[in-house]
Amino acid sequence: MTETPNDPFAANPYAPPTFGAQHTEPAQPTQPAQPYEPTASVPLVPPMPWYDQPSVAAAPAATEPDASAPSGERPAGRPRRTVALVVAAALLAGVTGGGLGAAAVLHHDSTATASASTGSSSTGRIAPVSLPTGSIEKVAALVLPSVVSIQERATDGTGGTGSGIVLSADGLILTNNHVVAGAATGGQLTVSFQNGQTAAATIVGHDPSSDLAVIRVKGVTGLVPATLGKSADLHVGQTVVAVGSPLGLSGTVTSGIVSALDRPVRTGSADATTSADLSVLNAIQTDAAINPGNSGGALVDLSGAVVGINSAIASLGAAAGTQSGSIGLGFSIPIDQAKRIADELIATGKATHAQLGVSAAETTTGSGAQLGTVTAGGAADQAGLKAGDVVTKVGDRLIESSDGLVATIRSYAPGTKVTLTYVRAGESATTTVTLTASTG
Repeated sequence: MTETPNDPFAANPYAPPTFGAQHTEPAQPTQPAQPYEPTASVPLVPPMPWYDQPSVAAAPAATEPDASAPSGERPAGRPRRTVALVVAAALLAGVTGGGLGAAAVLHHDSTATASASTGSSSTGRIAPVSLPTGSIEKVAALVLPSVVSIQERATDGTGGTGSGIVLSADGLILTNNHVVAGAATGGQLTVSFQNGQTAAATIVGHDPSSDLAVIRVKGVTGLVPATLGKSADLHVGQTVVAVGSPLGLSGTVTSGIVSALDRPVRTGSADATTSADLSVLNAIQTDAAINPGNSGGALVDLSGAVVGINSAIASLGAAAGTQSGSIGLGFSIPIDQAKRIADELIATGKATHAQLGVSAAETTTGSGAQLGTVTAGGAADQAGLKAGDVVTKVGDRLIESSDGLVATIRSYAPGTKVTLTYVRAGESATTTVTLTASTG
């Protein structure tokens, strides 16, 4: 990748980052969806901006559980709730996935007026002098100055609030595309920092396919770039901390663990009908509480290094006119992927994506991804793959669905050589594929 004087990663490939926002739409009723199943075909659910509902303070008290029901059991007569993906992220792979996953909606992560800043030094990081190494308290002290709130206002007057992470001392900020998309056609962005400063921002580059964007503020001093870690070093069960502005409450810190890695999560708009309308996130799954407004924020390890960009949540299906919150299933874009996209957006304003040059669908056995159309001259064609082949592995990663293939291919940079394991006529074989590039 060509390095430019404005590339904050030119000197150090793992230098500091920050958070994001999104436009709003009229509240629409949600509909129940099934838990994520790669082979299921479920209608997508329209977005539900949370701030169109009564404020948190005015919300009615939760219904007390039925005392007569045995502990751990659902009281008789109550409807079961199903799980729907509430999206704030997207990594569209260079293959076409077959079959929808769980019902999904674009997660607007929008807020109205609620805001609660945490105290921090006006000159940068909170001094963690006496805090124990590896404690969440120390992580918060290190990371909070590098996390921002982003307020977006579209030309039609709608708007919302998300999160972002500071990439450079001269004002570059990384966030989700859906956080700033409403301002891409003439709207306004305002960034609020932990030290109380605010500044207008402009979009440097945004990429709907990866749901990432880089924005820039000018004239702000004392910015503290975040430290970028390596998502490739993460392990299931590892403690992580999420930082952002859920429900407009800036500087919020929650903690949990890495629940799963390489989790394919398909997302898209309510009327999505083709792969071009859908995205697949090769996600870090976490049980750290993530809510609307966290999108674009940081998922960090106990050293305070950013390992993911919080982008999507799964929540219980909400009643009409309401927005559900976290149920311990949050999804983050791995920072290794996010950094590469951010580099390209900063350098050129656009991003490239790896592609295999095929369409793919679920198999009748429920394991692997069956290739449909193989583009002549494409990466798969040049590697000898044919329609009907079932891909079961990419490198050492098992492929259990078409979404898994989509997400895995998109996790690589264009030009990468990968080994594909596939089954043809009942026989297993391998081939080396050089992934080609696509934009958008």
